Amino acid sequence: MTVAASVFAVSGSARSSSAGRAARFQACLVTAVGDPSDSSFSDLAYVGLKKAERLGVSGRVMRSRSTAGYARNIRSCVTGGAGLTIGVGFQMGASMDAVATAFPHAKFAIVGVSVTSLAHRPRNVKGVLFKDEEAGYLVGYAAGLWAKERGGRAVGSVGGLEIPPVDRYIAGFQFGAARADPGIKTLNDYSRDLVVPAKCRTKALDQIAQGSVAEFQVAGRCGLGVLDAAREKGVFGIGVDTDQSGLGPWVMTSALERVDVAVESSIIAARDGSLRTGVDETFGAARGGIGYGRWSPRVPEGIRSAVARQYRLLEAGKIENIPTTPG
Repeated sequence: MTVAASVFAVSGSARSSSAGRAARFQACLVTAVGDPSDSSFSDLAYVGLKKAERLGVSGRVMRSRSTAGYARNIRSCVTGGAGLTIGVGFQMGASMDAVATAFPHAKFAIVGVSVTSLAHRPRNVKGVLFKDEEAGYLVGYAAGLWAKERGGRAVGSVGGLEIPPVDRYIAGFQFGAARADPGIKTLNDYSRDLVVPAKCRTKALDQIAQGSVAEFQVAGRCGLGVLDAAREKGVFGIGVDTDQSGLGPWVMTSALERVDVAVESSIIAARDGSLRTGVDETFGAARGGIGYGRWSPRVPEGIRSAVARQYRLLEAGKIENIPTTPG
């Protein structure tokens, strides 16, 4: 799911379309740096804000044009009267920590960052996390089944940075692939980059040369190079965070973080006075916080059905001990 770039074509201080309505509670979203079509967290956080607006919340969006602007935008949300200020992504952590510490009576949430990782651990911030290992498990299970059906000997993953969310995705992917095909070899590498597709493409091509028949990208915009390598070599690519099936039928499916669900839930809790801060809240399958995207028409129905069964087991809490660090 990608929100059109025009959605964000507002000035940093502009209010969203619903701001003209009388509202008792204002939520302010600070987007991550980058083109909106590449910033899936911001896209889905915006969708969550719009859902909250339909429930009577007044929404405001602050678009960040550089990382240097994070603190300024977060502060502008607070001084503009936001009842909850939402930041997006690990790069915003230091800025969120500084502003939240300076405004102890305001409330904040940060997507993809644990409160425990913030230098001052401010008690007015909620960390919004996801069981990325569950989403990785589902697409890994699909990749393992595909390799088993095709006689493939390996599947691969390319991470951008070695940070907890990326590692959780990859660890789940490896676990799911091995559960579907115990004999499968799982390859993994890191591009050390989130922006340049060529760096990820090189890593993916190397894994495909080693026999990988499905490549999972966990590297933001850089990961588009993984999907391009998959297209070029006639293997499946697997997207991340948002549904990347629109790129073409070589995208098997995508591992999804339902940031919209988490953001809407946090806003409504803040409005109703029930938001817990100073702690993390984690969204997994049981809360609709993770999932998988649309299937390529090339994926057999048997694989689709098998993955759907695994999702129901995750919802029911019947799949345990999925690792959170790659093997």
